[in-house]
Order: sequence, then structure tokens, then C-alpha cells
Amino acid sequence: MRSATVLCGLLSVAAEFADARSWQHVGKKKPREFAASKFQIDHLASRQTPEPKFATNRTAKFAVNGTGIPDVDFDVGESYSGYLPISDDPNDRNELFFWFFPSSSNAEEKEILLWLNGGPGCSSFEGLLQENGPFLWQSGTFKPVPNPWAWNRLTNVVWVEQPVGTGFSRGNVTATSEEDVAKQFLGFWKNFVETFSMQGYAVYIAGESYAGMYCPYIASAMLDEADTTYYNVSGMLIYDPVLGNDIVQAATTTVPFVDYHRNLMTFNDSFSAYLHEQHESCGFADYNAEYLTYPPPAPQPSDYDSTVSAECAGLWNTVLNEMFSVNPCFNVYQVATTCPLLWDVLGFPGSLEYVPEGAEIYFDRPEVKRAIHASESTRWEECASRDVFVGGRDASDPPTWRVLPHVIERTRNVIIGHGTLDMILLPNGTLLSIQNMTWGGRLGFQRPPVEPFYVPYHALSTGDEIQSATDAEALATIAGAGVMGTAHEERGLTYVAINLAGHMVPQFAPSAAFRQLEVLLGRVPALNSTQAFTIEPGYPQVDPGSLGNGTGAATFDAPPHVERNGSLGSPENENGNNGGINTGLAVTTRGTASAWLACGAVLVAGSSVTEIPNSESSYPGAMLGSSNFRPSPVVHNWASPTLPPERSRTRFSSYFAHSLSSPTYMPIVLQLPLMLPSGGDP
Repeated sequence: MRSATVLCGLLSVAAEFADARSWQHVGKKKPREFAASKFQIDHLASRQTPEPKFATNRTAKFAVNGTGIPDVDFDVGESYSGYLPISDDPNDRNELFFWFFPSSSNAEEKEILLWLNGGPGCSSFEGLLQENGPFLWQSGTFKPVPNPWAWNRLTNVVWVEQPVGTGFSRGNVTATSEEDVAKQFLGFWKNFVETFSMQGYAVYIAGESYAGMYCPYIASAMLDEADTTYYNVSGMLIYDPVLGNDIVQAATTTVPFVDYHRNLMTFNDSFSAYLHEQHESCGFADYNAEYLTYPPPAPQPSDYDSTVSAECAGLWNTVLNEMFSVNPCFNVYQVATTCPLLWDVLGFPGSLEYVPEGAEIYFDRPEVKRAIHASESTRWEECASRDVFVGGRDASDPPTWRVLPHVIERTRNVIIGHGTLDMILLPNGTLLSIQNMTWGGRLGFQRPPVEPFYVPYHALSTGDEIQSATDAEALATIAGAGVMGTAHEERGLTYVAINLAGHMVPQFAPSAAFRQLEVLLGRVPALNSTQAFTIEPGYPQVDPGSLGNGTGAATFDAPPHVERNGSLGSPENENGNNGGINTGLAVTTRGTASAWLACGAVLVAGSSVTEIPNSESSYPGAMLGSSNFRPSPVVHNWASPTLPPERSRTRFSSYFAHSLSSPTYMPIVLQLPLMLPSGGDP
């Protein structure tokens, strides 16, 4: 979701920097033969429209011809779209637009999930067309294709364009806060439930980015109604969300993000030195060290904004501007993207609006509007060019202050996910926001995220299968499997960091998002479960005991942990302390270099570092503690006097100390995700 406006003017950021940030537009597997045939069977079935589930006289005017969607050469199945009012007042002409896809499964689940994109003012039809809808038309692709990861394969799903002023929704913008947005949405929702006879259905709410504001406020308002006939809220899932203080979610955690992605964000030495100097002098290194801990020591200061200078508050924007020089096609939503810009039928292939001459925006085409009962006089934009809040300002408190804890405590079923390639909202900023939230009687998580997030193997999910596949439609929707991140649950809240995903997690990691939906709906017990996908129940999976810890770093500064017996990433060390996150650290050295890597802002007693001894041979990509790494590593206690005394402490900035006998050496190589630390020597 093109939601750089998620940060516009939010929570007292200096005006000049608020303006700068306010972009509206911004184990065992089946043989390949089984996989290919299974894929074809599933898609053949998905193209056959079963008996309609919600066809009534009342819904007839909303019915969409599943074979009549422009440019879509297959049947998308039963669906309904159109306008519904936000209240029962006949004089209220404000209406929200929706597109509802009933579940394509045979299960008769009395439940519905509503999906919201953010902005504010960005259409949820972006999510429908490019993330989790039944058909996909991704940037740079030839035509729409069926989506095997469509969320309506699991449950009923409705994509809603809200608040008023977003997408096809129409009327006068009157909302000044999230309370207003929630009130309007509840009016719409009651009308939707009555139209489709869904009284008593379990309601799940999901979204991304600025929907981190929308979803908790709407869910909390529904719970406050105490009316399960219409508002039976049963869980919530939000991706890369706006949760708390703008500076904390951006500038405070920018440099650790840059350090982690140093091979993508290739700044020269002088600019890197400036960034690290700012990170230290602005107090961001100390802030992360104090508050990004498990458990947190205390609530974060409520007057933090007033202590941060304009230059410091603008550090995120400074990095962004420099990145456009280094990589003109830099995508703030997925930082691994490079040139060229790809044509996108919604007009935003990344950070920049890009509409070549003669190109048409898909949902603004007259024939598309007619097919889905939208007003042909409405100009559809992916993100609204007009404000959807009066005066362009949302006057709401951060959801972590009240409404999000309320939803967690009432449902005990909330998932917050974050893609580690997202820069528009930084993963460490989300974790800092969680660590500043009290729910279930405690502040923040008491333990750091270390558990594996496992995505089941499925059709076309092994290297051999993918490389030998010839079905273009299948290749258009391939998705990853295995341990794809790190997860953690406490007191009804689950956090999951998703590797190789950007801001729009269902777009960049669709199989991962599908698994998270299965957990939200209660189909699977937890994110570390090795149970097969419910849509492929017979597909073999790995031994649960082989997973180890999560991959990547849930907290970007977290230190690597190497057990004294050489095993990598055990959740607890021999002293019973949590030893940190399994980062999958790979190290290469050459010659007589003895390289120290001291890394981390959050260390605990008993942590250790490993010195790689010299060897006649080189071991590129050798994994510490693996059987493939022949020299025996020498493990030192973290507070070893071998380390410089100024670094022998619980919290320190980034540090690379090389003890070299020759000026020629190969520096440490980080080959698997490890979030490098903030501050210190570049």
C-alpha cells in the first residue's frame, strides 16, 4: 500500500519534516510431478463457479459477472460489489465502496474477514489486485492471473474502500479522528451484515500500514458495542503498521536499518560516518539501547518529540534523499528493488508515480467501473489526492495507548507482522512501539522474539521444481517455504518478522501471509507449526525438531548467539539467560587475520562472541557451529578483556575490530540476514 502518508503530521513531528514524509503516493517434499498436477487441479477447480452462497434478491444488484472482468480471461468466481451507506439516516449521502468475495472452499464457516489498506486515503483494491485477492496483476507482469494464495480460499473476504474520499467511496469528508472513521465504518458494516445476512458471523479485521490506525480503532469500537450479532470481533492482523510515535518509528531506528542493508544502501564512507555520528549525537543509539530490551525497563518518555531537533527528526528523510541518488528507482516499500521502473496498472510500481503516455489506470477504466457497479463519474486513484481527514490531520492518539491493548485483551488473537525490507515503516520502530505498550498487566514483551516462523512446503516450492517448471501461470505465483522469519507470542499478541518481504507482506511473501491468516482463523495453532497448509493437507513437511530458531533478526541490533558447544542460536544459554536471536551468521576470513565481530544493542549476561582461527584453507560461507566448518571456533565471553574496555559492557554501538598481521585481508562477510548495529565506528 502506497502509504507514506502514514506518517504525515502524526504525533507532533516538526512540520517541515512531516511535510517531507507526507507522500500520499508514496525436509521432505513431493516429487515435481505431484506438485505440477496438484497445482493444475487446484486452479482448474478455482475457475469453476460453484453454486452461489450469497445470491438473494437483496444482493442481486451487487452481483458481479465472474467472467466479465476486463482483461481477466478466467472466472473469478462469485463476488459482489457496490456502495452501501455509512448510517441509516436517509439524509446521509456518504457511502463506502466494497468488493466482496465469498469463500471458494466448501466449508461453511460463519466468519468474514475485512481488509483495509492505509494511506490515509489509499484504496483497499490495491490489496485485492496485487496482494491477497482472487486474481493478481502485479507490476511488470503481462496480464491478470489466478491467485493460489487468495485469502478467500480460506474464508469470506471483503475489501472496503474507506474512509469517505478513498477510491470509489463518495460523499463529504467529515472525519477528524479515528473515532469518526470507526463510527462511519460501523454504520457501513451493519448495513453490509444485513445485506448479506451475516448476523452472528465471527469478524476478523486485517490491513496494513495506516490501517495500523484504522483496524484497532474499528475493532475496539465494535467490541464496545457489545453486539455480537453485527460486531463479533474475533481477531486482528496488521502488517507494517502505524502504531506509535512517528520519530520512534522512523528516525530513531533508521541507522540500524541502513547498517543491516548496507549492501543495498551503498553510501560512501563520509555519509555513513555522518549517519552514525547523528545516530549517536541525537541520542538514538542510547534510546534503542535502553528501550529496545526484553522486558523493557519503563515506559518511553511521553515528551520525546520535544527533545529531538529538526535535523535529527529528519534523518529518515535524509537517508531517503541520498538513496534516490544512489538508486534512482529506490523503492521505500521494498528496498531491494532497482531500476528500471516497472509499469504498474495501478500507477505506483514503488516509491514513484509512473504512468507512461497512453497507459490507463485499471480501476479508472470505464469498462472496469461498469463491471463492478462503480460510479463512472468518479476518478479512481490508488491513493486519494484529496484529504480524507478534515484539514488533512488525524487528531487521534496512537493505538498503542488504549485501543490496541483493548483488542488484544478482549480477543487474545492479534498478530502484528513486519517485512524486514520495508523502509517506509521500520521493523525496529514497530518493536519499540510494542515495547511501549501495556497489555495483560505488563509492559511490552518479556522475552525477545526467537521462535521460527515456518511456512509449509507446497506445490512448486523447491529449487528443482521451480527451475524445471514450464507453466507460466504457475511461475507467476510461486512463493517461498521453510523458516521465513522469526515469531513470538505473549498474552494474546503475536509478532512476526518476515524475511524478504517489504511493506505489503501479502504481495512480497504471499505464502507467509497465507500461513498467518491460517493462524489468525484458528486453522493452525501457531506460526512455528509444521502442519501442512490446510489447502494442501497431504503435502509432506519437515521434522519439527529440525527448525531451530527463527531466521533473520527480529530486532535488527540483536547479537548473534553461539553456544559453548558450538550449536547456533539456542534460546537459552548455560546460565539460563536468553541468549539472543539465531541470525545465521556466516563469516569468511583470509590470511592471518583474526577478525572480531562485536555486534548488538541488546545484550544479556552470558552472551558470547567467537574468534575464527586462521586456516590454510578458506571457508566461504561457513556457518558457525555447522559440520561444514572445519576449524574449531574459539568462544569468548562477551565481557572478555580481549575486547577493548570501552566495548566491554552491556550496551555498545557497532564495532568491527580487526587484529591483522597483513594489510591484505578479506573482511567479515555476512551472508545470511543479520541486522547490523547502530552508531559507533562506520
